[in-house]
Amino acid sequence: MTNMGSKDRSDNLNRAIDNMSRKTRDLRRQLRKAVVDHVSDSFLDTTVPLLVLIKAAQNGNEKEVEEYAVVFAEHSNKLVEVANLVCSMSNNEDGVKMVRYAAAQIDSLCPEVINAARILAARPRSKVAQENMEAFRQSWENQVRILTEAVDDITTIDDFLAVSENHILEDVNKCVLALQEGDADILDRTASGIRGRSNRVCNVVTAEMDNYEPCIYTKRVLEAVKVLNDQVMPKFTQRVQVAVQALGSNPPKEVDENDFIDASRLVYDGVREIRRAVLMNRADEDLDPEDVELDENYTLETRSKCVDEYPDISGITTAREAMGKMPEEDKQKILQQVEFFRSEKLKFDREVAKWDDTGNDIIVLAKHMCMIMMEMTDFTRGRGPLKTTMDVINAAKKISEAGKNFLLVFRSPEGRLDSATSLIQAAKNLMNAVVLTVKASYVASTKYPRQGQVASPIVVWKMKAPEKKPLVRPEKPEEVRAKVRKGSQKKVQNPIHALSEFQSPTEAV
Repeated sequence: MTNMGSKDRSDNLNRAIDNMSRKTRDLRRQLRKAVVDHVSDSFLDTTVPLLVLIKAAQNGNEKEVEEYAVVFAEHSNKLVEVANLVCSMSNNEDGVKMVRYAAAQIDSLCPEVINAARILAARPRSKVAQENMEAFRQSWENQVRILTEAVDDITTIDDFLAVSENHILEDVNKCVLALQEGDADILDRTASGIRGRSNRVCNVVTAEMDNYEPCIYTKRVLEAVKVLNDQVMPKFTQRVQVAVQALGSNPPKEVDENDFIDASRLVYDGVREIRRAVLMNRADEDLDPEDVELDENYTLETRSKCVDEYPDISGITTAREAMGKMPEEDKQKILQQVEFFRSEKLKFDREVAKWDDTGNDIIVLAKHMCMIMMEMTDFTRGRGPLKTTMDVINAAKKISEAGKNFLLVFRSPEGRLDSATSLIQAAKNLMNAVVLTVKASYVASTKYPRQGQVASPIVVWKMKAPEKKPLVRPEKPEEVRAKVRKGSQKKVQNPIHALSEFQSPTEAV
């Protein structure tokens, strides 16, 4: 109101505009995350309702087919509804058209799939009915795959990973609670949801990396995906199977709860590591304010540890808050160190990109030390795996140990290697010895001929025919007029040229 009638904006008006823009941006971000939350739940496992419907139809149970048909129709409507909701939050016109088209195909295909199941339930032994059901199953799965890919194209991967990570953390806590209560069914279902979400995270991230040129960034992200797929999930699946079997036995057997919690925690850490790797190339202004802390802590226990780290300042729960209350001079010192580390990291990445780290211990150790330094740098911003100063001290110890190993690997071969000059001179001496041996062998073969009992000798030494040269060398005019002519100089003959004077068996042919 105070700016009415004035052509220039006041400072208060500019601050109000900035505040409104920030609030609007935050609101849109929250709406986008809510939509992605629906996507994460609806597209988690799109085949189960269809497979249950087909199973009931194959058994000829028409009553179950009608019950599962309702569930399948609700699932189909949910997919279409969520797809249209995603379109309302996207400004990608081509992507929105693709999503709406795929959703329309799903909507029209749903009743046809249900009718195919009813026909199969009425005649479960009919070959034609079985083939008809199989054709509609393939068509449905293909259309769902197209819809899933289209929805993924118009949703941001940052929001998807944030939502998926939160859901996996909730499911991990549910799994631990079900294990403590001895409920095998809830444990199995929740663990299945964790596997489905983790698999979808890997698929979405891998597809996203296909849009980038291969580089250190994509390599790091794909390595995190590979670790989750190949190492973490098989171990988690094994622990779940052991726990379910132990709880389902009569009487129930005892389960190693700590081992199961560790396996579950590794799943969450694996997804979190993928998200961290994906966000590595984002600028600070592009990050969600919640992502800046990047899931500061998991439990109340670790949060209490963070509070204890700053006893002189009340109300501190993260290192980022402590940074906010530090003196400006200390902030600048820390930021200077961070910027220096960033520049050194870029130099390091450029050098490492030239080498293959497989079988190269120096590159492996250097990368390991760089990753620890990145974690220590993230600690100053309130994010990363390091939560307390004790964690930072332990990380520094790891860097020290890795540095010692680095020096051992770097220096150990140095004393056992000959200098390049001595190796070159030794090679020259060897070639000269070969030339002298060949010449001596030729002289020996001419002075001491073999007897006639051997029809074809193994080695025959023959000199090449000399090149054709004029009998009288024409003198150059400048040499005729010269009062003093140059004498012939003794030249050192190259071993290759000396050996070329002899004729090889192939040249003799």
